[in-house]
Amino acid sequence: MKDIKFFGIPVYRYIVIPTLLISMLTFAQSDFDLANAAYADGRYEEAAAGYEALLAESPNATLYYNLGNARFKQGELAQAILNYERALRLSPNHKDAKYNLAFAQSRITDNIVEQDFFLSVWVRAVRNSLSEHTWWILSIGLFLAALIGLSLFLLGRETWLRKTAFHIAWIALLFSLTSGLNATSLHQRDTLRNEAIITQGVVNAKSSPDRSGTDLFTLHEGTKVTIRETLGEWANIRVGNNEGWIKQQNMERI
Repeated sequence: MKDIKFFGIPVYRYIVIPTLLISMLTFAQSDFDLANAAYADGRYEEAAAGYEALLAESPNATLYYNLGNARFKQGELAQAILNYERALRLSPNHKDAKYNLAFAQSRITDNIVEQDFFLSVWVRAVRNSLSEHTWWILSIGLFLAALIGLSLFLLGRETWLRKTAFHIAWIALLFSLTSGLNATSLHQRDTLRNEAIITQGVVNAKSSPDRSGTDLFTLHEGTKVTIRETLGEWANIRVGNNEGWIKQQNMERI
């Protein structure tokens, strides 16, 4: 008996493939529910293992947030902070992750606040308020609005319309460029991954990338650092106004 075909494809495939997809989604949801149940029962190590397994398949902000909560319950502040930061990287407006991150940071030894110029802090805050994808959508949408405004300026006959269209065009173009720059900056940040969390209890930053270097300052677990460059197993990091060398094994990139 020949297979019945629809548009050249056997009909059974229209049934089998969706069924498999639904089964996979149900299985994934079941694993997520099992991890949540383990967390609710106080089995935090089991919950963390479940979230990590799901993250290996498909990273998302909710899983990182939940993993951060599980690690916090285990008293692993560095891992909690790391995962809250990763959640916010994927979802900058995740309010619960922001709150829990601030609370976890208040519990560590080195809660260092960057002393940057206020304008730089403001620019970074605006950039981090949206995801890279959202900034690109805004950039493209505003660019199209600028083109429409330019078209109305060139083709319009009424003076008021041409003036309005001109102002809309240059304002939309300006914000389109700004959005594009923010998206590019976030892409570079996520590609370079030059921010990290100290994961060891106590780390001494050296004056040079070797053990014989002078100890410059001490960092504790949970501290966020910026990686300036790497050399073999060493990384030159900056935290606040301090710079030094530490081994890469003592930190984990966000």
